[in-house]
Amino acid sequence: METTYKPLRAIISGGGTGGHIFPAISIANKLKELNPETEILFVGATGKMEMEKVPAAGYKIVGLPIVGMQRQLNIKNIVNDVQVPFRVLKSVSMAKKLIREFKPDIVIGVGGYASGPLLWAASGMKVPALIQEQNGFAGVTNKLLGKRVQKICVAYEGMERFFPADRIVMSGNPIRKEVSTPPTAEMKAEAMEYYHLDPAKKHLFIVGGSLGSGTLNRSMKKWITDGCPGGENVEVIWQCGKYYKKGCDEFVAEHPCPAVQHHDFIARMDLAYAAADVVVTRSGASTVSELCAMGKAAIFVPSPNVAEDHQTHNAMALVRKDAALIVKDADAPEKLLGTAMELLKDPEHIARLETNAEKMALRDAAQVICDEAYKLV
Repeated sequence: METTYKPLRAIISGGGTGGHIFPAISIANKLKELNPETEILFVGATGKMEMEKVPAAGYKIVGLPIVGMQRQLNIKNIVNDVQVPFRVLKSVSMAKKLIREFKPDIVIGVGGYASGPLLWAASGMKVPALIQEQNGFAGVTNKLLGKRVQKICVAYEGMERFFPADRIVMSGNPIRKEVSTPPTAEMKAEAMEYYHLDPAKKHLFIVGGSLGSGTLNRSMKKWITDGCPGGENVEVIWQCGKYYKKGCDEFVAEHPCPAVQHHDFIARMDLAYAAADVVVTRSGASTVSELCAMGKAAIFVPSPNVAEDHQTHNAMALVRKDAALIVKDADAPEKLLGTAMELLKDPEHIARLETNAEKMALRDAAQVICDEAYKLV
């Protein structure tokens, strides 16, 4: 029997990084797919990335003046931290007003401090609420909210450390449709053509995210400067990031290497993943979920610059199940490319990582989260 989904009024709150925003948009898209008459309002933090990305995806967003505490000690951060309590109070007051005006049936939080005031206000006003925690180590905002909301959708095992066990639902992270299944032979062939690659060679995809990663770029530069040891039969797609483009352009001009192509941005991530025998990347929650869904062998270099070192927790969830390798950020310039070249020469090891990664894939995350939202309503 087919389930009928009535139209809802939903507020989705959170943001700060793509890792929070893109799952939020996936949840919104799924709610609209289940019933096109559903009305959705996003709530974010003024001046943050969500204020641009959410309208681009076709949704209305309201910004709250919330800011997060800054850990580094300097005058600018001290001024910021003094303002935090006042901004929190103002944001909670604005959130209550939004809830009274919009009258949501459900409120969904996706993490990041932007979700704090809205979820806090909603739970106090007896509006059904759930949160989605993308990482293997819960963020501060979600840990605080976990005691107040009815459901917590998670992507990793062992989250009882942070949340009441009876409220946890294993959902996985919502990911983009085009990177939700392992690549077919046709897709791999298309990828070879698209990136002008030789199908007879091994392929490495090194990706530092939209802004790029200084560590991954330094590791690549050192390997190229050293004469690409171990890479005699390897072609590399190197995504250096917009932030580092100029420096990488100059480096490549001085150190030409026909087997390496560098891009500041990758528009067709599906084809870059399809082309790769091995992917080298940071271990943000969405990236990890995509690599599991695509069944890809990965070497993770967790970013040390994230709250609670959550990228290491994300990576270790796979490493413990023999589903990925890990290289510490500090060790990367010396060890990363050597580790990648060794792995590329070991098809059995690659196959084992691919199989184990795919076993960890949770592909229906957006549907599971939406079903939980409907149960609460």
